[in-house]
Amino acid sequence: MTELEVLDRNIHGLKELLRVAWRDLANPLLTSFDRREARNQINQYTAELRRHLQLIEAERSRSRKQSLPEKPRRFEEVKFRILA
Repeated sequence: MTELEVLDRNIHGLKELLRVAWRDLANPLLTSFDRREARNQINQYTAELRRHLQLIEAERSRSRKQSLPEKPRRFEEVKFRILA
């Protein structure tokens, strides 16, 4: 498995964990301690998800740069004409 596939799998897992944590937080039977723990888990999962998304974006931009050959930039003179 490539690094992108691993990151993608981790992202899907973190999204699922966040979904479950939010569902658990909505439970009216939770004590205040359990609610605080659920919020802490949500914050932790969100930070991990953000980090994984940044990693996958960096990996994709790196692979894009490697796959595209560099073209020399040419600046041509633009000739304007006045239409009457």
